[in-house]
Amino acid sequence: MATPHVRHQLHLYRAKVGRLALLALAAATIPFAAEAQKKSRSSASRGKNGQVKSVTTENLPGYDSRALHLGMHVAPNFSRYKIEQAPGYPSQGVSANSIISPGFTVGFLADVRLADYLSFNFAPGVSFMTRRIEFKPYGYSQNTTQYPSDPEEITTQEIGATQVNMPLLLKLKSQRRRNTRVYLVGGVNPNFNIGNRRKDPEVNLLRAASSDFAVEYGVGLDLFYPFFKFSPELRFSHGLKNLLEPGTDVYSRSLQSMKSNTVTLYLNIYSGR
Repeated sequence: MATPHVRHQLHLYRAKVGRLALLALAAATIPFAAEAQKKSRSSASRGKNGQVKSVTTENLPGYDSRALHLGMHVAPNFSRYKIEQAPGYPSQGVSANSIISPGFTVGFLADVRLADYLSFNFAPGVSFMTRRIEFKPYGYSQNTTQYPSDPEEITTQEIGATQVNMPLLLKLKSQRRRNTRVYLVGGVNPNFNIGNRRKDPEVNLLRAASSDFAVEYGVGLDLFYPFFKFSPELRFSHGLKNLLEPGTDVYSRSLQSMKSNTVTLYLNIYSGR
């Protein structure tokens, strides 16, 4: 069972409700955006006397008819491990809580047209992240006779990784409303660690597996400019694999499951050509 803090549990439920509400709102917006797109490619704003004040022109006409679009992305992220402590964890003398930690992702984009409002999105990238689990003593005392790898004092553990992401996603789009459009995205993301950046042995005793497989979903907005398309996107990722590596130290013995959980803000830029 995980450490029973009611405040943390309520925060988790509130986060889940917020995600579902956000996606529901985006899904409800798509049909309305499609109806609004039935207007002309340009519109004029007129004053009280009927004079034209400004004209809005559709940027990148014919953009959606192309089979392939290429681009790049940068993305700040916030990640943590969803942990479960081992049965009878108080006997280990420690308690554990996962800490949300910032990271950063950069990579490329390839968007392949499948239908008028559906495309396949491939966004390979590299993420730099450090996840932390806060361990606190709970009557802990060092026992080097039975467990020679146990530390003298309990400290917060860090798992730093350079991670290669290979997300495979489907993108469901609304029609354009002049130079904007909303979309939903969902799929899977297999990823692999290419470096653990282990520096301090005291805070790097806890270890994670070198590969993961996550389910991802999110919502975004396409903004069309004269020479490129900018698409901010909020995406949620839930790892399906138990990443905990078996160990003899007190940190590894106190846990039975450790799964990734990440929220990422993608800033996608597609070429207009």
